[in-house]
Amino acid sequence: MKLLHIDSSVLGPHSVSRQVSAAIVDRLQQATPSLDIVYRDLTQTPLAHLSGSHLAAAQGAPAPAELGPDLAASAAVLNEFLDADIVVIGAPMYNFTIPSQLKAWIDRILVAGKTFQYGANGPQGLAGGKRVIVAISRGGFYGAETPYAAGEHLETYLRWVFGFIGITDPEFISADGIQIGPDHRERALAGALQAATSLQAA
Repeated sequence: MKLLHIDSSVLGPHSVSRQVSAAIVDRLQQATPSLDIVYRDLTQTPLAHLSGSHLAAAQGAPAPAELGPDLAASAAVLNEFLDADIVVIGAPMYNFTIPSQLKAWIDRILVAGKTFQYGANGPQGLAGGKRVIVAISRGGFYGAETPYAAGEHLETYLRWVFGFIGITDPEFISADGIQIGPDHRERALAGALQAATSLQAA
């Protein structure tokens, strides 16, 4: 079994999503000691954002020499994702959506012919069968019953993205209200860590 662990918070050890994603991985590793874990920190080794040259190369145009290392990174990121049985992602909400570093990673794994394809009946996901667990942290409260529900473009976006490539049941562990105050933050973190340690192992 292979597990891919992705972190995207820019806050390092102060990050709630990083703490929770680490707890998820620890829980799964305890349950399956032989788990092969690959870790990618998208802030320590950031991927470039897509450019016209990237898109042209994807369509078969000759790639400029300076794009070579980035295309190699793209291939490595895609292969890490395709090889993984389990994907654990730390995803904080920044300005109502995912960090740009995580968006750059998603742009490298949403690849026609690899993780989805278009057919007579529309798009079809090709990456089904993976288990995806996302540790999310949000400064406020964005549940369906709140006034701010329409501003939630983190969990809703990730559900759509993974569903598009065939992963229809991603799991989410949330720490909400972490910017409301210290007490809210501690309660949210404790609850998310408890959920991580109680996670079903398989």
